Amino acid sequence: MDFNHVPVLYEECISNLKIKENGIYVDGTLGGGGHALGIAEHLGKDGTLIGIDRDTDAIEAAGKRLSDVSCAVKLVHDTYSNIRGVLENLGIDGINGALLDIGVSSFQLDNKGRGFSYMQDAPLDMRMNRDDEFSAYDVVNGYDKNHLAEIIKNYGEEKWASRISDFIVNKRKNGKIETTGQLVDIIKAAIPASARRDGPHPAKRTFQAIRIEVNSELEQLKHAIDEFCDILLPGGRLCIITFHSLEDRIVKESFNRRLNPCTCPKEFPVCVCGKVSDMKKVTGKPIVSGKDELNDNPRARSAKLRVIEKKRY
Repeated sequence: MDFNHVPVLYEECISNLKIKENGIYVDGTLGGGGHALGIAEHLGKDGTLIGIDRDTDAIEAAGKRLSDVSCAVKLVHDTYSNIRGVLENLGIDGINGALLDIGVSSFQLDNKGRGFSYMQDAPLDMRMNRDDEFSAYDVVNGYDKNHLAEIIKNYGEEKWASRISDFIVNKRKNGKIETTGQLVDIIKAAIPASARRDGPHPAKRTFQAIRIEVNSELEQLKHAIDEFCDILLPGGRLCIITFHSLEDRIVKESFNRRLNPCTCPKEFPVCVCGKVSDMKKVTGKPIVSGKDELNDNPRARSAKLRVIEKKRY
């Protein structure tokens, strides 16, 4: 299967990165290389693109897609949250910009064997990095009832989390749950028919929750934002695309902390902690897809882009 990826908010990302021809830029979630190719095409022979992904299929596909660009290309099999380690290994101290497109890629959703989709029956997997041992199978078959319910509620924002967890645990008494199809059937049985008639697929939120848990997605994001802000050079920008409220909230709150790092109590008339922001706001409200993009790529409907910039001194 080809690693096809429709880059979401493509023009908006390229525009907001303010790409310098001889700069160093990071695509921390390489995917199929759509955004990365756009960045590379704006770089000259003295520019550098660093592409990072947990998925070796992404690294391989992006390598082919980027084979003819004029800039230097360095592809790294790692997590974007380890950006400091990646740069250290490459002998690079700072970057001029970075893009993070958070969540599962179109390829991973569409590739039946990866187990990300509730629309296709496949082994319970959902690992973005297939070198990892921990998978969706371990979550579904290993977590106790309360832990499962907590994950589904917190990461999936699923109001039927407790009932779904009960049904999963009861089903496990008859044998291990092996496939996504089995899990979908359990979820459908757990959610009352009246609640399944409207809205998204009944398994969407639970699958999202399990995927986030398997790949530690929110922890990776929380850790990475400050790391990327720290290694930006003056004038450098960080662009982050999110696809659901949990991710967007983390980005919004993390950006706000960088923009206003003061830790003084609110009742203090003036700041005494002395903490001053090294970042400046680029976007207030997040940038969202226009009608044309939504017509071409329905998966863009929930995408939100936020941008922050390192101050120039």
